Amino acid sequence: MDDHQLPDTTPPREALRAPTGLARCRHQAAHPLRAVGHWLARVDPGTHRRVKGLRLVTAYGIAAALGALHDITRDVPGGAVLGTLAAAFALWASVHEARTTRPESSRDLALLCVAIGLGAAVYVALSPLADRFGRGGHEATLVIGAFLVGYMKRFFGVLGAGLGSMFFIGQLYAYSVHLAPADLPAIGVAVLIAALASIVPRMLSGPAERPVLLAALSAVPAGVARRWQPEFVMGLQAATASAVVVVLNALIGLEESVWAVTAAVYVVAGSASGTMQRVRRRILGTLVGVPLGLVFLPLAEHAPLVAWAVAALAMVIYAMALPERYDVACGAFAFVLIVTLAMNGIHSVGFLFARAWETLIGGALGLAAAMFIFPLRAIQPDK
Repeated sequence: MDDHQLPDTTPPREALRAPTGLARCRHQAAHPLRAVGHWLARVDPGTHRRVKGLRLVTAYGIAAALGALHDITRDVPGGAVLGTLAAAFALWASVHEARTTRPESSRDLALLCVAIGLGAAVYVALSPLADRFGRGGHEATLVIGAFLVGYMKRFFGVLGAGLGSMFFIGQLYAYSVHLAPADLPAIGVAVLIAALASIVPRMLSGPAERPVLLAALSAVPAGVARRWQPEFVMGLQAATASAVVVVLNALIGLEESVWAVTAAVYVVAGSASGTMQRVRRRILGTLVGVPLGLVFLPLAEHAPLVAWAVAALAMVIYAMALPERYDVACGAFAFVLIVTLAMNGIHSVGFLFARAWETLIGGALGLAAAMFIFPLRAIQPDK
């Protein structure tokens, strides 16, 4: 057969043109997904932080489910708050745990759960005394935990910092859900449930998981002047800023003073310049996260299952961003807080937006304390 008699297999000119509409849509849709994949690979090489974030969500879910079981709650005084406490204890224990091996992680998770339970129990024990001081009396007990967040860094390194932070968070939750002495058995059971719920996911994750540290738990830099013990100074700064918030609440009344206390505590760093940087990042993240959470209010009201899924994703982002992007982490957590409050029936925009401006107050007070109360200065290297 001659060449001119061969069948023409050249595709039509139309087939060589741009892809069809469906193919074009697929091609365009792949670009954002590819960009997200590249971002994840850059921020979290090895997927360690994503595993950490998934552990937070898993521990929270297991603890909430166990705390809601009728067979457990029926015999526990104050069982109505058991699920809430256990889920919160397990979540924050998983956040603060910072070991690379399973046995060490399991040990620390158990200790962290005990610390948060102890903080809640101390708050409950002091509540009768706090009642005598009227407005601001209960918030004043939080000053103890505020001091320990910084001071406990002196003991057991990162674990000590985690224990101090967990003690403070235990006080916060006891204050938020209005625990009373009758709820002490529920606190004890919540500690046991939280320990189990946080240890099981850790045992199932990788044996060499890289820890993700809470920004406030970082060690005091070696190049900080040591006229005073830096950990003691940090505790004093956080406690002083918290005490000022308590006084402000007693005088003028704040919408939710614990938000300002929390901001004042966790912005205090190992130096005045570090505190300034942390204040800026926390405020920036909160100012983005709160409005974004308010946008999702209708979703939280009409599609709570979807809202919970979005909140879980935000917690994964929180875990991924903590080491290097404190602003993103604060924004993710502010978003989660707004959405979860809305799903629990709090829809007042004024109340929810108070998260932003009270963070401003707490951050400013924390910065002022770091600047004027035995300020820690970074030592400049000799040139």
